[in-house]
Amino acid sequence: MNMIFAIASREFRSLFLSPLAWTILAVLQFILAFLFLTQVETFTALQPKLAGIESAPGLTDIIVAPLFGNAGIILLLVTPLLTMRLICEERRNKTMALLLSAPVSNIDIILGKYLGILGLMSLMIVLMTLMPLSLLSGGELDLGKLFANILALLLLVAAFTATGLFMSCIAAHPTVAAMGTFGFLLLLWILDWTTGMKDQRSELFEYLSILRHFQNIQSGLISSVDVSYFFLFITCFILLSIRSLDNDRLQK
Repeated sequence: MNMIFAIASREFRSLFLSPLAWTILAVLQFILAFLFLTQVETFTALQPKLAGIESAPGLTDIIVAPLFGNAGIILLLVTPLLTMRLICEERRNKTMALLLSAPVSNIDIILGKYLGILGLMSLMIVLMTLMPLSLLSGGELDLGKLFANILALLLLVAAFTATGLFMSCIAAHPTVAAMGTFGFLLLLWILDWTTGMKDQRSELFEYLSILRHFQNIQSGLISSVDVSYFFLFITCFILLSIRSLDNDRLQK
C-alpha cells in the first residue's frame, strides 16, 4: 500500500513539473467560470418569471446541474491528454524495463499511476465546486443534489481515467492512446442516442451508455445500479491494464 501511494505521489508531482497540468487547470477553470457566470445570468433573467411558478426550479437546477453536465463533456476531452503518457511515455523513454525490474508489483504500478492522475482530476472538481458553493452567500442550494452532482462527476472522471490508463498500456504512442481513449469514451457517451433516433429502446445500449448513468446520479437519484456500473467499469479497465503490464513483464 505504501508503494502505491509513493508512486501516486510521484506521478502527481511530476504532472506539475510540466506546463501541461498548469495549462489545463487554467484553461478548464476559465471555461467553467464563463459557463458558471452565464448560468447565473440566465437565472437572474428568469427569476421574475420563476417567482410566480409553484415548485419552480431553483439555483441548483438552473446553475449547478448544467455546470456539472458541461464539465463532464469538457473532461471527456481533457482526460485523454492527461492519461496518454502514463505508460506510453515509459516505453518511449526506454524506462519501461527499469520500471518493471523494480521491486514493485504490476498492481502497485497501475494503481499508483491511476491514483496520481485521479488526484489531479479530483483537484479540478474541487476547484469547480467552489463556484456553486459561492452562491450560498446570497441564496439557497439543494445540498443533496449538489452532492449527487459531485459524486456523479467523480465517478465519471474515475471511469475516464481508468479507460485512458488502459489505452496508454496498449498503445505504442501517446497520440494513439489519446485518440483511442477519446474515441471509445465518445462512443459510450453517444451510445444511447442511437436507440432514440430509431424510436426504440435497447436495454443493452441503455446499460452500456455512460451518459445515462451519469445523468441518473446527477439528477439526485443515486441508485446501486448506476454506482455499481461505474465501479464495474473502473475495475474492469484497471484489471485489463494490470494484465497488459503482466504481458510486458513476461516479454522482458
